[in-house]
Amino acid sequence: MAVVFGGRSSEHAVSCVSAGSVVAALDPQRFEVVPVGITRAGRWVLQPDHQGLLEGSKGEQTDPRAVGSTGMVADALPEVAPDGTAVVLAGDPSQPGLLAADSAGGPAVLADVDVVFPVLHGPYGEDGTLQGLLELAGIPYVGSGVFASAAAMDKAHAKACLAVAGLPLGPYRVVTDRSWRAEPDRVLKELDQLGLPVFVKPARAGSSVGISKVHRAEDLSAAIEAARQHDPRVVVEASVEGAREIECGVLADVDGAPRASVCAEIVVRSGHEFYDFEAKYLDDSAELNVPAELSSEVSTYIQDLAVQAFEALTCEGLARVDFFVLPNGSVLLNEVNTMPGFTPISMFPRMWAASGVDYPTLVDRLVSDALRRGTGLR
Repeated sequence: MAVVFGGRSSEHAVSCVSAGSVVAALDPQRFEVVPVGITRAGRWVLQPDHQGLLEGSKGEQTDPRAVGSTGMVADALPEVAPDGTAVVLAGDPSQPGLLAADSAGGPAVLADVDVVFPVLHGPYGEDGTLQGLLELAGIPYVGSGVFASAAAMDKAHAKACLAVAGLPLGPYRVVTDRSWRAEPDRVLKELDQLGLPVFVKPARAGSSVGISKVHRAEDLSAAIEAARQHDPRVVVEASVEGAREIECGVLADVDGAPRASVCAEIVVRSGHEFYDFEAKYLDDSAELNVPAELSSEVSTYIQDLAVQAFEALTCEGLARVDFFVLPNGSVLLNEVNTMPGFTPISMFPRMWAASGVDYPTLVDRLVSDALRRGTGLR
């Protein structure tokens, strides 16, 4: 099997660290693992010396996507180097393997691949692009298919699907590239309906990259331009002031039916106005409480909503669903993440550990689910 990681998105380093934990958890008696890194430029390379690459700073197994991890600084985050054997994955089910990209004698199969664990976060990996290639190649893979991956990655389309399913969402607007370039004044006037403060987000980015919280109308245009540096489509959301940030994991059972984990809460301490990139990965300003201190009624309601969201987007395998719990007790769904951070101290595995599924079992179940589903229409 191949574990694919890195990639062209801003979450490259996060993916590397997640992949290190997945590789370490796979049973060598059952799986022959081929680690494949994708550089920031998009080059696929074998990573035979993967352990050193996938560890955090100073050789410590840290997790830049985990809450409360320490010792991670920006210049120490891991990165896929381009100096490995270059490989390609042919979109051809008659030869489902990794081919040498630079073979002088023509394409040469380096490794047969019967399943892929794509530990990729963000665009060009989590967004349906890699899933489409794997479908063409006829290779089973962990996680959601093409549509669910693409829809969940795009916050605007995800919200539209979730709203049609009747799930509770906060007020938001979508700023398209064409509308912003043609009529920015009209767009800003329409955004007045959301009130202030608002969150301005790239529609198809993760890890809080490019997100701004805007308190003054005169700062809104600059925040939109900052988000557009990452994605020409932008989502603007009314801020849910005083809300608690609650997470819930969803995992496919042995029969493929989705099951919800216990809930967890993210608590951001002073120094960060919201759960931004630095709070997530680079300092100790946030903590994760597992399980969250919620009433049984609210916990059950959130778990039910998480499963409904999973099914509304036709997700498969796994997802982490994020919520806001308002001071009055009402619940709003924020977003769905189809490939959350994946070290043992990341949010998704910790919620499942607290639900009775330890990390090696979690990884094994996901691979088994991928093999059970196969590829094609389902």
